[in-house]
Amino acid sequence: MDTFDVALLILRLAVGGILAAHGFHKIFLGAGLSGNGAWFDGLGMRPGQVHARFAAFTEITAGIAMMLGIFTTIAAAAFVAVMLVAGWIVHRAKGFFIMAAGWEYAMLIAVSAVAIAMLGSGSLSVEQLVFGDNILTGWSGLVVAAGAGIIGGVGQMLLFYRPSRVVAA
Repeated sequence: MDTFDVALLILRLAVGGILAAHGFHKIFLGAGLSGNGAWFDGLGMRPGQVHARFAAFTEITAGIAMMLGIFTTIAAAAFVAVMLVAGWIVHRAKGFFIMAAGWEYAMLIAVSAVAIAMLGSGSLSVEQLVFGDNILTGWSGLVVAAGAGIIGGVGQMLLFYRPSRVVAA
């Protein structure tokens, strides 16, 4: 065990824990799943109840997988997809900075996940324990995490994003 593996573990725990916490928040805090479903409907992600559940499930499972270091590159792709949808639908119109509810945070989470996918989960991971090595790292980690994440996020928006149209008077 060296400082690289410890630093990677700290990063995985932080980034994965943050995304998992977002998923748990959708279920247990605030307005809960029904309130989040209505919010998703209001954003144009229809049906909102389905998307609230799907987002919570994805955030929790990808976050926990990242924390454990198992299927890390696939988890990173889920991070990218979720953050792309959030960044585009919720934060894009508000600009870059998080102080104005902009897309800065979503980008940081997605890029961190891609970087972890490229580096691998490290020796302090379930992947290392089960497979004896990290799978899909380096350039293949980049392509899978960023590529599948972008395809997943864009695909989801193309299939389900139906914002309300404002009719000019």
